[in-house]
Amino acid sequence: MEFNIKLIFSGIAIALALIGFVPYIALILRGKVKPHVFSWVIWGITTTVIFFAQLEAEGGVGAWPIGLSGFVTILIAILAYLKRGDATITRADWGFLLAAIASLPLWYVTDDPLWTVVILTTIDMIGFGPTFRKAYHRPFEDSRVFFIIMILRNACSVVALEAYSVTTVLFPFCLAVGFLILLIILQYRRVVLAQQAV
Repeated sequence: MEFNIKLIFSGIAIALALIGFVPYIALILRGKVKPHVFSWVIWGITTTVIFFAQLEAEGGVGAWPIGLSGFVTILIAILAYLKRGDATITRADWGFLLAAIASLPLWYVTDDPLWTVVILTTIDMIGFGPTFRKAYHRPFEDSRVFFIIMILRNACSVVALEAYSVTTVLFPFCLAVGFLILLIILQYRRVVLAQQAV
């Protein structure tokens, strides 16, 4: 019975990922959404590695939505580059990217997936930096609906986990918090800019 509930929540999380990602990709292709390339590259790398860490930590079906997200996140990074989304690259952005790449060997060096997840989650949160900056200056170039769906997706991913530990819960929880902060920035800046335009 418990496994069936976990499987249902994993299915909901995967459905939410698809419901969020498919329209988001369509908006990128139409040029209505312009994601920051480096944020998505960093998120793609970290999400994919964390998926494997969650599997090793017996996250089971609850890790599946993270694996799907890793694949789609890399696809979005490629589309953001090809469609020339926000490709403004700062020195800090390069630092974030290099840190993400440098963290990959940790998966092989450590026998403890906890440290891999802690380090990669930290890097993933730092990866929000370029997108936070972009959201503040150009809040109409991203989708609030997408980020709401991603918050819900991560909440369902946590519920779906078969084993609860820092290793399995940290990443989806922090991702939900990051998307919530991003949503707040987008909403706040849209209101401020709309008032200034009046």
